[in-house]
Amino acid sequence: MSDASHVLQGFQPAREYLVGLDSDGCVFDSMEIKHKECFTPMFIKHFRLQAVSKYAREVWEFVNLYSKTRGVNRFPALSNALNLLAERPEVQARGVVPWRSDPLDDWLARETTLSNAALEREIAAGNTVLEPVLAWSLAVNAAIADLVSGVPPFPLVRETLERLDGAADVIVVSQTPTEALEREWAEHGLAGHARVIAGQELGTKTEHLKWAAGGKYAPRHVLMVGDAPGDFKAAKANHALFFPIVPGQEEAWWQRLYDEGIDRFLNDQFAGEYEVALLREFNASLPETPPWHR
Repeated sequence: MSDASHVLQGFQPAREYLVGLDSDGCVFDSMEIKHKECFTPMFIKHFRLQAVSKYAREVWEFVNLYSKTRGVNRFPALSNALNLLAERPEVQARGVVPWRSDPLDDWLARETTLSNAALEREIAAGNTVLEPVLAWSLAVNAAIADLVSGVPPFPLVRETLERLDGAADVIVVSQTPTEALEREWAEHGLAGHARVIAGQELGTKTEHLKWAAGGKYAPRHVLMVGDAPGDFKAAKANHALFFPIVPGQEEAWWQRLYDEGIDRFLNDQFAGEYEVALLREFNASLPETPPWHR
C-alpha cells in the first residue's frame, strides 16, 4: 500500500454524492497524442523495434487505444504489447525477438503500486534486469512533458463539473502519474473542481474508489465516469454506478452525460435499465481480438 493512499483513506464527504472521473481520454482528448507521439516512439526506441516499427505501432495502439485493455496501467500494457508483438508472424519472419516480459511479469505479480517510484525501488534492491523498463517509462514521461500541452478538455466537461459543484464531491481516478494530472488539470483551470487528484502513485483505480468512497456514501450515490473497461471494473468492484465516455464518440457522450446522466444520478434514477443500456453500447465499442487475428 502506498503511503500516499492516506490522502484517499482520510477523505471525508462534503456532499451526498461522489463522482470519480478518469482523465486521459475521458476528460482530456490526450490519449491519442500521448500514445501515438510519446509511448509508441519510446516503445520502438527502447526495445529496439525499429525493424518492425509498423507492427510495434499497430500492437501498441491496439492494446492502449482500440481494445478492451484501453486505459490499462503502462506496465501491464508494456507486457501485453511485447507478447502480442512476439506472436506476430510478420515479426518472426524478420528475425526480431522482442524483449521477454518474464521479469516484468514477475514484478507485476508482486507489486500493487505500479509506478516509476516502485520500479526504482525494485531495481535498487538488485533487480537490474528491469532497467530497460524504467528507462522507457522515464523517457515516456519526458516526451509527454515536452510535447503534450494545450490539449483542452472535451466540450461540456467544464460545464458538467460546474453543475456538479455543490451537488457532489469530485475526485480524479487515474493511472497517469499524479504530477502530469495536476499539471493538466491546473493548465485548463479545472483543478478547483476536484477535491483529490489521484494518479498511479496512490494505487489502482479500484483502490482509489475503495479508499475514497468505501462506507462513506449511500448505495447508488457513487458514480465513475470513464472511457475504458478498467474504469468500469473499478466501479463495479466498489458497487458504484458507471457512465461510459465511448472512445471515438466522446463529444456525443459528454453531451449525454450533461443532458441526462447527471440528473438521473442526482435523482436516483440511474441504476437499472438506464445503466444497462449505456453499458451495452460501451461494450460493443471496443473489441477483444486484434484485427490481425481475424
